[in-house]
Amino acid sequence: MSFSIKDGERLLHATRCYIYTTAGAISGILFISTERVGFCSDRSLKTYSTTGKLLKFQYKVSIPLKKIDGVGESTDLKRLSKKYMELVTVDDFNFWFLGFPNYKKTIEFLRQTLSHDCLSD
Repeated sequence: MSFSIKDGERLLHATRCYIYTTAGAISGILFISTERVGFCSDRSLKTYSTTGKLLKFQYKVSIPLKKIDGVGESTDLKRLSKKYMELVTVDDFNFWFLGFPNYKKTIEFLRQTLSHDCLSD
């Protein structure tokens, strides 16, 4: 798993979780840095090209902190222990994360990071 980093960027927090996609939940690691929120899948995903060639790739997401418009929380009403975190970007993309070992700690950490980022503008 790798991301390129900017000069001065520091990793602040990392945790295991899943990202929910139209193809289902994908396991990986959520990274929170001084510049962005990132996700990288644990395993390579497989798909086929239009020519039938097998393609393997890691699922990665990188969202600059300045592009995050909000953080939402949701709970499965049938299974209250299942908690979801929604990141909404300024251009109205929604990213859903679930299955955190410590949901409360992660969401508090993300909100704190975003509030400090907003104060630095």
